[in-house]
Order: sequence, then C-alpha cells, then structure tokens
Amino acid sequence: MIPFADHIAELTSYRDREQLDVALASALKDLLQPCAVTIQRCVGEGDDRHWLTRARLRGDSAVATSDGPWSDLDTLPRLVADDARCVAYSEQRMVLVPGVPHLTYFPLYGGDAVVGVIEIETQAAPDENAQRTVQAVLRIYRNFERLLHYSERDSLTGLLNRKTFDESFMKATADLELPPEHMSEGRRIGGSPCGYWIGVIDIDHFKRVNDRFGHLIGDEVLLLLSRLMGRSFRIHDRLYRFGGEEFLVLMRCHSEDDAAQAFERFRSNTELFQFPQVGTCTVSVGFTAVRPGDTPSSAFARADKAVYHAKANGRNQVCSHADLLVSGMVVEDDAKVGDVELF
Repeated sequence: MIPFADHIAELTSYRDREQLDVALASALKDLLQPCAVTIQRCVGEGDDRHWLTRARLRGDSAVATSDGPWSDLDTLPRLVADDARCVAYSEQRMVLVPGVPHLTYFPLYGGDAVVGVIEIETQAAPDENAQRTVQAVLRIYRNFERLLHYSERDSLTGLLNRKTFDESFMKATADLELPPEHMSEGRRIGGSPCGYWIGVIDIDHFKRVNDRFGHLIGDEVLLLLSRLMGRSFRIHDRLYRFGGEEFLVLMRCHSEDDAAQAFERFRSNTELFQFPQVGTCTVSVGFTAVRPGDTPSSAFARADKAVYHAKANGRNQVCSHADLLVSGMVVEDDAKVGDVELF
C-alpha cells in the first residue's frame, strides 16, 4: 500500500502536464512491472487525427521518451478506425489484445473527455487485480487533471488563462540560442532559429457591443471568437485569453510570412462570421517573432505595440512589429506608436 500511496503523492505534485504524464507512466511501470507503458494523446481534428506519444517507459528504462510538443502532425501515426487504440479511445473502455507481448489499452481522460489512451505491454494478460490498480490510478489522475484544467483555463472561453502564459512561454522557447554579438538592434528580426511567434488579438469596438447588446451577448461574442481561434489555428498553437477582449497566440512556424498568413486567416474568418444579434465583428492583430533572450513581457510588449498601431490606423488588420521597425513607425523600447500612448 505504501508504494501505491507514494506514487499517488508524486503524481499529484506536478502542475506541468508533460511531467504529470511521465509520472503516470512511471507509477504504472513500478506498480505492474510491465514490458512497457505508453501514454498517447489524440491530436488533430476530424479525419486528420493522430497519436502523439506523451511518455513511453520500457521495463528496463528509467527515462521516458516522447514526441515533441510541436511535432508535425504528418509525422505522427494516424487514427485507424479498427485499431485497438482507436476502439479504446472512441468507445471509452478497456481493450485487450492477446499476443506476445500482450497489449491492454485503457482510455485516458482529460477533464471531462477522453483525450487519449494508455498502452500497457505485458507477457500475459493482466489479472483483475492489475486491471483494478490501473483503473484506480487513472481515476486519481483524472480528478487531479480536472483540477489542473480548471486552474489553467479561462472559465468563459476554455482557452488558457493569463497566469499560464509566462511558464509555457519560457518552456516553449528554452531552446532558443543567444543572439550573435554583432546583431544590430535596428536590423529587421525576421524570425528566430526555432521560429516562435506571439500575436496579440483585440476585438475592435468591443465596448460598443457590450453597451448596445449587453454583457451576456458580449460574452457570447467572446465564446464564439475563441471557437473561431480553435478552428483557425493549429492544434499545437497555444491560445490564451488575457482578459476582457484581449487574446494571445503562441505559435511555431518557419517564417514571418507563415505567421502572417495564420493571423490573416483568423482575421478573415472573424470578419466573415456572423455573430448572432451582433452581426459582423472584426479584430486587430499585432505579432512579433520571439527573439533569443526574450522574456514573456518583452515579447508581449512588441506585439502589443503592433496591435496598437493596427487599431490606430483603421483596425481590422494584421500588423507585424518587424515591419514597423523597418518603416520607422516604432523604435526599440519606445512607448509610442504614432500618436497613441501605449503604457
């Protein structure tokens, strides 16, 4: 009983989801002594869904392996309807696959929905006691994961909230190299070695929506806009609500043009969407490349300057901070864009 309690104590000590999944795999490995334990999450939408390995531990290994959080979907295994993993995932039940090794699949819940599966490889079929052990651990994991979900998400839109941004920003961009000493501050920054970008999104004239239609309709606009974000950006892009009508996106792509196209796609989708009672709403977007050595606040400040420029010059547009540098509309550490006070 003590080893089980120790694993549960360790499992519920993590706030980082990747570490949480590794702790889950480690607990099941130590408790069951299997050949291997693999945690896989379903990513993608519709017919383009794939399996992302979050943690895999072999019986003789102390270090878990995993797919990178920014992995290209096309490189990951696709969901296949008659595959045992897919059956466990879609039907939300344990699936046994006899053989050598024997495979057992359990549905993995995240919040209130099934988000993936756990694959356990054993020499023989797990007995009822082993099955109960797995199911008990997964119930505790699900309850703790639900608590994490509520603490990390905006209660209205379900997007990530402001307090999660700093940690996820630093973790995602930790592999950026320091800039060369000869790089000029006035030189256009077209991207970083790993291609991380952040964009600040602001709903145009949102106060008028609240004043004319009331806050309930305003909240519906925010909720529908968050769903438009989910459909416009990729599954790996981090989507945040910073409060009020302000949203933020953290993404990884190959170039400034790719980032601009992604933000323009969302801007266009928003303009074309008919919001109930309100009709058309538009957004202004400012974005910037994440530079080596950036802090969350320094990268956010540049994107914020760009979105203020967009709003001061007609709204309903996407503005790149790099373009503003080239045109002389902003300088580094300046607190203004044109005649608009930023801070």
